[in-house]
Amino acid sequence: MRRLIPAPEPAAEPREGLWELSELARAYRHPAPDGGWLRANMVSSLDGAVHHGGRSQPLSGEADMRIFGVLRQLADVVLVGAQTVRAEGYRPARRREEFTAAREAAGQTPAPAVAIVSGSLDLDFDAPLFAAPHTPTLVLTGAGAPADRLRRAREAGAVVVIAGEGAGADAERIKGELAHLGHRRVLCEGGPRLLGDLAAADVLDELCLTLAPRLALGEAGRIASGSALPAPTEFAPRSVLEHEGFLFTRYVRGGVLPGEGAGPAA
Repeated sequence: MRRLIPAPEPAAEPREGLWELSELARAYRHPAPDGGWLRANMVSSLDGAVHHGGRSQPLSGEADMRIFGVLRQLADVVLVGAQTVRAEGYRPARRREEFTAAREAAGQTPAPAVAIVSGSLDLDFDAPLFAAPHTPTLVLTGAGAPADRLRRAREAGAVVVIAGEGAGADAERIKGELAHLGHRRVLCEGGPRLLGDLAAADVLDELCLTLAPRLALGEAGRIASGSALPAPTEFAPRSVLEHEGFLFTRYVRGGVLPGEGAGPAA
């Protein structure tokens, strides 16, 4: 492992080729200001593909999944678009004993909730994500969503959050609505359309991007999609880790975390 840019609390060299969970938890410590903090975690191939064959798994690896798991355990809620839920076969976030004490001390639920953004509510309400979650699943949608699907979501035990006046949720309202429910540490796992909407609404605070040492080709899009911004949003690097060719980058808008007075040293 070679550190290219130091993290806030540099982790030690990984034992047996991988970092300890506690080391990663320190390096990726999740801010929780009153208004919430929205972190995204995505993976991309060298040629910019966000998936291969419709799934992100072929672009991932053991170290990537380790960081993926830690980022989930640091979050109050995992935010994801409905298409990604369907394509990736999402299940409830796991409760992990290694993080039980830390989550309890932070006032978090034993496992992070999953929050699905959907306008049509075309979701399988009999799936484990609704039938057997450790923490009730949330559905963020708009006031104009189909009434029968809203009723079905509530009957399935989902917490329905109206975050828009139209058919779907308004991206600029999502972080605030989740913070109002006590979910201030938000981890977005995509997909590209949702991440693009959040970036366009200027509510994305942090991006953790894994660059896989693989070429995918094909028609896969990039990590965020949507109309071009009037001007690119500036993010500054916090850290870059390397393991077996994978680069694990962390960028923060403006380079400053809550409570800091200046950006990271380069």
